[in-house]
Amino acid sequence: MTAIEFVLLTPVLFFMIFATVQFGLYFFADHVAQAAAQAGARKARATADAQPGAWRGEAQDVVDSYIRQLGPQLVLSPDVKMLQPEQNTVGVEITARIPTVFPGLDLTVHAQSAGPVERFVPEGDN
Repeated sequence: MTAIEFVLLTPVLFFMIFATVQFGLYFFADHVAQAAAQAGARKARATADAQPGAWRGEAQDVVDSYIRQLGPQLVLSPDVKMLQPEQNTVGVEITARIPTVFPGLDLTVHAQSAGPVERFVPEGDN
């Protein structure tokens, strides 16, 4: 009887272990993507007013740097888009695949961060 219980419960136990690992991979990849999007959006917000055309490249460099430092093997094939939905708003959107422990499972993470462009006004100008 014990052998039958072992045979029936072992696959369930392995599934639970792999599911826990997969959840950890997804959770960490989501945080890496969100951190990269927020860093890129911060750079875009700070440079969009001073350098109207160059902010996209600088924000892309920051996003790539964050992904390279935090999770190069975790955030796979990132698709980075620069957002400018309104005149005074810029942002970054990232969509990427993550590695999976289950064959045939395709998971993606999505992160977006946007905010108003920072305007530096000289003292005395209102």
